[in-house]
Amino acid sequence: MKWMNKIFFTGLLLGAGFLFCNQSFAADPPPNPPAGGHNLGGNQGAPGAPIDGGLGILLALGAGYAGWKLYKAHQEKKGETVHEE
Repeated sequence: MKWMNKIFFTGLLLGAGFLFCNQSFAADPPPNPPAGGHNLGGNQGAPGAPIDGGLGILLALGAGYAGWKLYKAHQEKKGETVHEE
């Protein structure tokens, strides 16, 4: 019964993470300076850093690692050996 509680709370945690994931988006870049100011050459600051690709890769790797750990724990509970590389 403990493993069902683990799975339930893990699912609840993941669900809450997906529910609140919109807060992790990068902020919009700052607005352009007013015309006629000190920035007459058109120099603009660097755009915001893209974090979506790396974040997706990290989430996928974390999910794969968690799945492997769950699989390994399930196999050890059944008494079978799991080959580690």
